[in-house]
Amino acid sequence: MRRANSGWWLAAVFVLAFTATAMPQNSGKEANRVGVIVLDAGHGGKDPGNMGTKRYKTTEKDVALAITLLVGKYINEGMPDVKVIYTREDDRFIELMERDNIANRAKADVFLSIHCNANKSTDPHGCETYVMGLHKTEANMRVAMKENESILLEADHALKYDGYDPKDPESMIALSLRQNAYLDHSLLLSSLIQAQFKDRVGRVDRGVKQAGFLVISYTTMPAALIELGFLTNAEEEDFLQSTKGQEYMASAIYRAFKEYKDRIEHKDVNFSELEAKAKTPAKDSTTARSAGGKADEVRFKVQIVTSSKRIPTSSPKFKGLDVEEVQAGDLWKYSVGSEPDLDGARKVQDLCKSKGFEGSFITAWQGGKRIDLQQAVNLLRDP
Repeated sequence: MRRANSGWWLAAVFVLAFTATAMPQNSGKEANRVGVIVLDAGHGGKDPGNMGTKRYKTTEKDVALAITLLVGKYINEGMPDVKVIYTREDDRFIELMERDNIANRAKADVFLSIHCNANKSTDPHGCETYVMGLHKTEANMRVAMKENESILLEADHALKYDGYDPKDPESMIALSLRQNAYLDHSLLLSSLIQAQFKDRVGRVDRGVKQAGFLVISYTTMPAALIELGFLTNAEEEDFLQSTKGQEYMASAIYRAFKEYKDRIEHKDVNFSELEAKAKTPAKDSTTARSAGGKADEVRFKVQIVTSSKRIPTSSPKFKGLDVEEVQAGDLWKYSVGSEPDLDGARKVQDLCKSKGFEGSFITAWQGGKRIDLQQAVNLLRDP
């Protein structure tokens, strides 16, 4: 078992290095510009997705497509500087890997996959948005496994997805190692979507969650999967299949994306005001230095928590770990360790996982600024 676990950490490093390498570099766009979004309507064609009540027999694929097309329409009308790309614009079956490939080929800045939920009980209701990561509860895992079953309709799916089995919980472990390089932005976008659903549309907020979804695991950009509501709940089915409901939900996603774009491009940030409002100075990416280290040397840290609210570093939530705090926009990030090599970082990661921080991941820093993991590896290799 020890041997298998250390293999997973090595796999994690390679996956993170892959995503960092695959991220578009020097593409000619401004570094922080959000100019391309890929909208993915879940399921389609021979794959209906979740089904509604017997009264209407609503299909997930139809609701997802209708709302996805509306989101794209609103973006085209309100944000002409953004290029909208759809994975499907009609009722056709698109393989999960091809959905990711469409986004990767387009060098998209955001990938949104839109779905509807279902449950054996008719009581569950509300909206939730997922980012990639280790499922925190059995319920999260069940939702992901259900959505991932679409690959069983694909020929040679075992070869395409590295032997992934949607019915095997252990397959989720390897899958969850992907997308960590984009986790912060994915969380920000997801939280904005949920806020719009709750505050502007009046839907029940089931929160931002992490789980192993194939459709957002192979993208090389921030990605989120939206569950609009439960088709198995009669009231939500009525709302989601109505013209008014679809317009409201699409408008909420559009507004959240617009706010995300503004924040990433710093259109709504007044840095002098932020500094004036800060009660105490926080360590940030421009001032952080490792103890006793040179300002330009490469260091590796393990990020354990990203939060929209500041958490005291002495909080019992950190379970005795010595954490470093960094503020990035409206998010607070908490890391452990400052190691000169990956081996040391893996040991810190093992410690963090033993404390219950299963989603912890390694980040690389130089001169107090975060850099791509692959870049850090190259710098150590060629000093």
